[in-house]
Amino acid sequence: MSSSDSKPAVVLAYSGGLDTSVILQWLIEKGYDVIAYAADVGQVEDYEALETKALAIGAKAVYVEDLKEELVRDYIFPMFKANAMYEGRYLLGTAIARPLIAKRQIDIAHETGARFVSHGATGKGNDQVRFELSYLALDPSIQIIAPWKMPEFLEQFQGRSDLIAYAERHGIDVKSTAAKPYSEDDNLLHISHEAGSLEAPGVEAPEHVYSKTVSPEQAPDTPARIAITFDDGVAVKVENLDDGTVHQTPLALFTYLNEVGGAHGIGRLDMVENRFVGIKSRGIYETPGGTILFAAHQDIEGIAMDREVMRLRNMLTAKLSELIYYGFWFSPEMEFLMAAVDKSQELIDGTVILKLYKGSVYAVSRTSPSSLYEEDLSSMDVEGGFNQMDAEGFIKINAIRLMAHQAITKRRAEAKKER
Repeated sequence: MSSSDSKPAVVLAYSGGLDTSVILQWLIEKGYDVIAYAADVGQVEDYEALETKALAIGAKAVYVEDLKEELVRDYIFPMFKANAMYEGRYLLGTAIARPLIAKRQIDIAHETGARFVSHGATGKGNDQVRFELSYLALDPSIQIIAPWKMPEFLEQFQGRSDLIAYAERHGIDVKSTAAKPYSEDDNLLHISHEAGSLEAPGVEAPEHVYSKTVSPEQAPDTPARIAITFDDGVAVKVENLDDGTVHQTPLALFTYLNEVGGAHGIGRLDMVENRFVGIKSRGIYETPGGTILFAAHQDIEGIAMDREVMRLRNMLTAKLSELIYYGFWFSPEMEFLMAAVDKSQELIDGTVILKLYKGSVYAVSRTSPSSLYEEDLSSMDVEGGFNQMDAEGFIKINAIRLMAHQAITKRRAEAKKER
């Protein structure tokens, strides 16, 4: 397909919701041929209805792209090799999907000859940065239309009521979006809930907010036991030790972790975080499969990763997590960090057995062909080739600087008394 000669073509990241439906119509009014693009990254969506809606509004074409397998294999799993976690809590569910969505959007622009891409992210949030940094990293010549940062759009649409009124004037269905109380982002890794009554950080989120997890109080009274096997830091197999369920492909494996984790109330997080633009925001997150995978991967590293390699990798992890959150997936620094992470994972092999129980996940055993654990060496009952008398010199050497610090501190204190 090629764009018409008379109108410039724009590829719009289209969700089917109120904002992007209004933007689709608005772009048409501004003289663009609009190609609507919906990325299936695991969200619950009626894509047939979405396509029908986009065409009814006036889209020249609609692309619905199934990116689920690629998301797990090339984005989620590599991120978890680094134990990435923003601000020590958030497992980056929204952030990790954005570069993939942007990548396919640029591909479609190239395939259709479109010189413009557009999105519906606001000027207050993180997604505008993630999308636009990815667009420009992948195609520096691409032109970006970001309506929520354009004066003419902001003058016309000052709030949700203006969007709804505009949609109704143009016959765009808004019944479902008008009743939707929260802003949500859903994909394979998580679902986030923001805005509405959740903007009050001192108010507990009502139970009806949650959709991927049962409340821990309502989770089964019997724990589930699962085994996750890793090869070079990547999960390659999950087995339910209670009923024998086994999955070995990335998408099936991760989908199952979501299923079993959600059933046991695992992965809920309520936090206030720091957005890249400098605004704090309150988010409710449900990340059942990711929470299990994070715990399992961290545990297998404990037995198979060298201490100093782990310390260095952990120093890199904080920066890598920040880069993902900020939108720098396609950057030279990310390539550098991921190369180091990949090297750190070469011997991270083995199986972790975990229990899932009422919102918690914890490892109960692990085995690894790359194990650095020596039972005899660690034993309290067996010497195992470790001469305990050697520890005396080890301690004395490490105490040299402590004793020197204490001596100088004492001398300075005495000198001050004399003055």
